[in-house]
Amino acid sequence: MGKATGKVVKLNDAFSFLGGVDASTGELKVEDGGNISNKIFVFPKGKGSTVGSFVMYDLMVHGKAPAAVINRSAETIVTTGAVIASIPMVDNIDVDLICNGDEVVVDGDIGTVDIKGVKCIGAVSSALIVDDKVLLLKRPKTARSFPDVQSLVAGKIEPGETPEEAAKREIFEETQIVVDKPNVSGPKIYVREGDVIWEVYPFMYKLSAAKPVLNHENVSYEWFPVEEMKSKKTTVAKTNEIVAEMLKM
Repeated sequence: MGKATGKVVKLNDAFSFLGGVDASTGELKVEDGGNISNKIFVFPKGKGSTVGSFVMYDLMVHGKAPAAVINRSAETIVTTGAVIASIPMVDNIDVDLICNGDEVVVDGDIGTVDIKGVKCIGAVSSALIVDDKVLLLKRPKTARSFPDVQSLVAGKIEPGETPEEAAKREIFEETQIVVDKPNVSGPKIYVREGDVIWEVYPFMYKLSAAKPVLNHENVSYEWFPVEEMKSKKTTVAKTNEIVAEMLKM
């Protein structure tokens, strides 16, 4: 469906082209507004009337169509509109990783999105479980990544390491706890922080007992009940989801 390069205009909610945009100007009528003309328009999914497809065509007629559309999940109205208006479109994209103002390259032919100036770094995040409680480490305010919040035992994967080797090393370095094989290896997740996308490999270790001895990378620790993790608000992004997903496995 073609290629495009441009700056991102992003919405956080499902969007209807019918009533959501002025087809003669490209001005949005929802959230904080903005103009999508010749921009990369990012939103989770479409909604609303099938007339929305023809609004996309009308945008094209007025020369105000977006340069491309990026969705988390494709929806018939938006897909049809993209086709009739010749707008490159990509779906199955984690739109949480894209920010307003990003410069991106969209390739609708192969379904990829490249965010300029953003690098991807491999990391591990390990949940240590003792008596249905998970170990949370408090990061210092001076930490280079995710300062002043709680995290699982996490860190970068060093060159030549497998994710499992990195997890074992990080656990020992940060807590002096020795582990063997993980009980659970979760699916990879991605977390955006500024100009970095962390490619995170999650692990879970169920231990009979453990007493952490922290190094300089963290200032305190807490054993927190796993059943209360859903309501925990002071953790690194997606920590709650990581723990919940691995507990099901």
